[in-house]
Order: sequence, then structure tokens, then C-alpha cells
Amino acid sequence: MKAVAMALRVVVAGIFLYASYDKILHPADFAAIIKDYRILPDILVNPAAIILPWLELILGVLLVTGKWLEGALFLVNVLMLVFWTALIVNAVRGIDVGCGCFSTAKDSGGDMAWYLFRDGFFVLLGLAAWRLCVFRNKPAAP
Repeated sequence: MKAVAMALRVVVAGIFLYASYDKILHPADFAAIIKDYRILPDILVNPAAIILPWLELILGVLLVTGKWLEGALFLVNVLMLVFWTALIVNAVRGIDVGCGCFSTAKDSGGDMAWYLFRDGFFVLLGLAAWRLCVFRNKPAAP
């Protein structure tokens, strides 16, 4: 089970490291994508475009190194649930957003159905990693 937990942790770390790269290099393009989601007020778009990619990078590094693992996995899962919820909200509103998950390029591939499926799968990976890495040694409640 330890090997599975480690593999899940590395996969989730890879997702976050890869996701951070293009957004760190192109914060203005990422800000435009965030604005397209129509969720954050304009005043928070630029700070989010700067902070989120660096947070993804830091969390990815923490997962790879195993440092502060419980907190890193908690934050990773919170972020993935927030990202997935943002996609769901826009799908319900009928807004087809360019995900911006891994690329800031317009038309970076995929459609809303694909993004919803893929990010839902990522949420499951994150939750499984959290379950196996954080709760594997904790005794069950009586």
C-alpha cells in the first residue's frame, strides 16, 4: 500500500508541477482565463493569477519531497475541488471556458465535458492520495 500511496502522491505532484509552469510564465494570459470564469471580482483576478501558479508549484514540490505532507495534500484537494467546482458552475451557467489548467494558450484543447471528466478524475486521485498518505496509520474510530 505504501508504494501505491507514493505513486499517487507523485502523480498528483506531477499534475500540479506541470499545471504551474505555463501559468507562471504567462500571468497576464492566465489572468484573462480567470476573468473568463466570471467568478472572482475584477480586483482579485490579477492577485489570483500570480498566487495560484506559485502555490501549485510549491504544493507539487512538497508532495514530491514528502514535506508537510498532510497540509500539502489537504491544500491540493481543496484547490482541486475549487477548480472543479468552478468548471461545474460555468457548465451549469452555459459558459464554455478555456480551462487554463495546463496552458494559457487559447483553444488549448478539450471542451467542457472533457474538462469536467478530467478534473473530476484528478479530484479522485487527490482524495485517494490523501486517504492513503494521511490516514493509513491512524486508528479507526471505535
